[in-house]
Amino acid sequence: MSYRDRRENLRKGVYVLPNLVTTGSLFAGFYGIVASMNGKYDVAAWFILISAVFDALDGKVARLTHTTSQFGVEYDSLADLVAFGVAPAILMYTWALHPFGKLGWLAAFLYVVCGALRLARFNVQVDTVESKNFVGLPIPAAASMVAACVLLFYHLGGSGTIRMVSVLVLIYVLAVLMVSNVAYYSFKDPELLKRRPFGVLVSAIALIIVIVAQPEVMFFIIFLTYTLFSPVRAILSWWRRRREQRVSAQ
Repeated sequence: MSYRDRRENLRKGVYVLPNLVTTGSLFAGFYGIVASMNGKYDVAAWFILISAVFDALDGKVARLTHTTSQFGVEYDSLADLVAFGVAPAILMYTWALHPFGKLGWLAAFLYVVCGALRLARFNVQVDTVESKNFVGLPIPAAASMVAACVLLFYHLGGSGTIRMVSVLVLIYVLAVLMVSNVAYYSFKDPELLKRRPFGVLVSAIALIIVIVAQPEVMFFIIFLTYTLFSPVRAILSWWRRRREQRVSAQ
């Protein structure tokens, strides 16, 4: 599409509903930044998760209402960088990374820049990569992992700031996973919408009940599992191939 065609499309207007949902995601992310600066780290974590909910909805709203557009795609990426890149980085820096000095703010910056690179790569590969999988850890999942750590800390009785090397390591790991080539399941498989055994519905209802009963613990377990499952599977697959190669070479 030429520059003139894009300008003509923009003059015709933009779709309001999906972009309002994206604005909701951007607002929640921005308020998470404000809450972090005011020392309300648990509030900031909840607003990052709220932003993730809006982010999951905007694309579905656009597809259901047939209002997808290039403007919406670009706006969504910019909102994601604020809500899932800048907001979690500021949250982790003010909550846990500040005492580490240069290592702390470099970790926060690395998280932001890797998130930006992850979004740019996704936009370039969106038409060439299998829709059932993401290449690299999705930035909303990385931000949700950050938020889940903070919420678990408060749930276990913590308050204020924390200084733990494990948090510093976590940020570096999340940054690397976002720009890695590890395949993560996208939950966009059309097979998920087809008929399933009755037991699947019962299991889903039970899971929802458990999440509502202990949201801080369950969010942490769910996002940690999603973050680590694909890298562990990739490592085991690599190790299995190496073993088979050694056996075949003998």
